[in-house]
Amino acid sequence: MTNRKPPAQGASRDEPKVARAGQLKPADPMSPAERIEVLREQIRSHDHRYFVLAEPVISDYDYDMLVNELRDLESAHPDLITPDSPTQRVGGTPTSSFPVVRHPVPMLSIGNTYNDDEIRDFDRRIRDLLGPERAYAYTVELKIDGVAVSLRYEDGALALGATRGDGEQGDDITANLRTIRSIPLRIAEESPRLNNIEVRGEVYLPHDGFRDLNALRAGREEPLFANPRNATAGSLKLRHPRVVAERPLRVFLYTVRFEDENGAIAEQPELDSHFERLSWLAGQGFPTNVEARRFDTIEEVIAFCHDWEERRTSLSYDIDGMVIKVDSIALHGELGATLKSPRWAIASKFAAQRAMTRLTDIRLQVGRTGVVTPVAELEPVFLAGSTISRATLHNEEEITRKDLRVGDTVFIEKGGDVIPKVVEVDMSKREDGSVKFEMPKVCPVCETTLVRVGDEVAVRCGNAACPAQTQARITHFTARNAMDIEGFGPAVTEQILGSGLIEDVSGIYYLDKERLGALERMGEKSADNLLRGIKASKDRPLDRLLFGLGIPHVGERAARQIARHLRSIDGIMAATEEELVAVPEIGPKIAESIVSFFQNERNLEIIQKLRAAGLRMELEPPEGGADAQALAEGGEHAQVLADKIVVITGTLPNHTRDEMADRITAAGGRVTSSVSKKTDYLVAGENAGSKLKKAQSLGVEILNEEEIEAQLSGQQTT
Repeated sequence: MTNRKPPAQGASRDEPKVARAGQLKPADPMSPAERIEVLREQIRSHDHRYFVLAEPVISDYDYDMLVNELRDLESAHPDLITPDSPTQRVGGTPTSSFPVVRHPVPMLSIGNTYNDDEIRDFDRRIRDLLGPERAYAYTVELKIDGVAVSLRYEDGALALGATRGDGEQGDDITANLRTIRSIPLRIAEESPRLNNIEVRGEVYLPHDGFRDLNALRAGREEPLFANPRNATAGSLKLRHPRVVAERPLRVFLYTVRFEDENGAIAEQPELDSHFERLSWLAGQGFPTNVEARRFDTIEEVIAFCHDWEERRTSLSYDIDGMVIKVDSIALHGELGATLKSPRWAIASKFAAQRAMTRLTDIRLQVGRTGVVTPVAELEPVFLAGSTISRATLHNEEEITRKDLRVGDTVFIEKGGDVIPKVVEVDMSKREDGSVKFEMPKVCPVCETTLVRVGDEVAVRCGNAACPAQTQARITHFTARNAMDIEGFGPAVTEQILGSGLIEDVSGIYYLDKERLGALERMGEKSADNLLRGIKASKDRPLDRLLFGLGIPHVGERAARQIARHLRSIDGIMAATEEELVAVPEIGPKIAESIVSFFQNERNLEIIQKLRAAGLRMELEPPEGGADAQALAEGGEHAQVLADKIVVITGTLPNHTRDEMADRITAAGGRVTSSVSKKTDYLVAGENAGSKLKKAQSLGVEILNEEEIEAQLSGQQTT
């Protein structure tokens, strides 16, 4: 059994000798530049001791004297100010908007488990994928209930900080993250291979910081935050870094990716271990969670998870489970990922906390696909960090099974400590004369008869023109992760629909200033802003349009995959289920839903109106490269891989797998996720794993990155 802690944070970091402020000035005079560097290093050391190690060695007054001296010197010598100076953490200019940045590698979410058997199933899947003869270990960490962020360091200096966003791209919040004093502005690593990195972690608010922040807001008669996570998320999206700097935000960093992964591991072989990477991060001054452990067996992992479920309330911050990761970085590449989650990691979620309250009503909610969902109205009750007043009841069958009745005293939980749900009735408190719930026969909004399709549990309103469905579809279409039409919030949507200005999402693009100006509370400036937002949305990429259409089961990542491979709305509409399933990560359920959606005449009419309005209906060719230029110009190499089936595996030296897939698709090839006899080429990078073995056994031609580049350029490989 291996069960070790990472070294104490900062243990391998060289720190200057600590002295009181009055003793810091040397006997021999220094130049301003030399003195500035001494002060910066001392302040960085004290920041690390205070904010990361919680072991301050000087008073606040002495620390302030150091900062004041540095600020005075930099003011006198502005040419010596550098971005990584401790005085430059807080910018003076508010941010008017957050630019969108693309993550170099997608920030996938981690799948959840809720019991020991599911953890053992995870281990079995790992063993099945790797083979019984392969040895592997697990690293287990606390799952911090915060906000995921990414930090990029270039030549050792913090260059960019971003939110997770949709996993593919997030918001640039560098200025706000710089205010978190436990985040180093510069790392100590001297090796060029190791100082260009991406670090990911979780920003959070400790309990005492959350209480202090709410107390301050109460004193100012400002609304209180519901829980620490909401407070953290709100703080990171503030426009002024100076306000963010006043919030007691903290961060735990839990993973690092080197720009040159192979070179980093060649230089320090221990960096093939996730557990050792935590130690490396701590050695660079990053705040890591010291409770991480490494284990050789899944039963040891399960015991550790149980231990922390019992001890979770002893912490000064919120956790909602444990994260279990295969320790070997090389195996991460071999195991790969599904549509949403890495196969090499899983989260063990803790049992939900309970509360008791009263069910005051059951209301019906109509969604964008017509599904009618009963919702419980509850007497407000505080549970797991927030006040709960509503909870979904899913469907009529769920209500019948639990025998829920208006007026009942019920127990509620938060599923995964996030989604509130009613779990059972306290029958001892049921009132006499209570009435069983019966699902209405007609839609609560348009009074259309409700129907149940096939074996579905859900009932639906079959009226596609139902105002509730239309409003939900427009809200989805205009949302930030879809067409991102600024100013088109729920209130505006309801007002425009109520006035009869539009009937579906295509009508958005035929609004004009005159008709908008006739609406109540819609001034000239608001109308102008809304029209600008509508115009800007016409240039959103194809995958955002596809997601915005609200096709059942088609999420953001599925929309991206389909757009990358079929490349136009016409190609998607013409695709068969078999062609859609051939797209990596697209299953039969998604394929069937897409085909069904585009067989509907009403949906085809909406597409035609959107096309006529000038929306982008095709995916632009990938940037750069001979193949992209040829495709754009219709040159002889535009379809050099026409009808070729290609699988990509392992880590490529110069491209991500998604980038290479885009280029292959642009050249007429079809990229699939599994090797078969029909596969023409396997493009293999480092740590290719089982797909390489299968390709070799089937006689599939294997190419490296240089060889596939030659194919894309229309050259012959040798």
